[in-house]
Amino acid sequence: MNMYAVIKTGGKQYKVAAGEKIKVELLDAEVGAEVTLDQVLAVGSGDGLTVGAPLVAGATVSAKVVSHGKHDKVRIFKMRRRKHYKKSQGHRQNYTELEISAVNG
Repeated sequence: MNMYAVIKTGGKQYKVAAGEKIKVELLDAEVGAEVTLDQVLAVGSGDGLTVGAPLVAGATVSAKVVSHGKHDKVRIFKMRRRKHYKKSQGHRQNYTELEISAVNG
């Protein structure tokens, strides 16, 4: 019976299970710290699925901060042909890597 949850953090939703590693938007936590994610939208186990309205009451996900880092560079290039307009820009988004330790639902 493998338990999983759908959580919301940083404006995005992730399907997680114990033992997985995920990269989420930057969290204000030290490396090695335990964080509790309490915005749980759904909890599933085998055939059963509990969907919140909008959150599942009392459900939490425990995770450990593995590292902080930056994603690969994204190139932004804008150009208008024949108008002598070119604009180049780059961006690297910060992330926090989490290792999910438990789904408490």
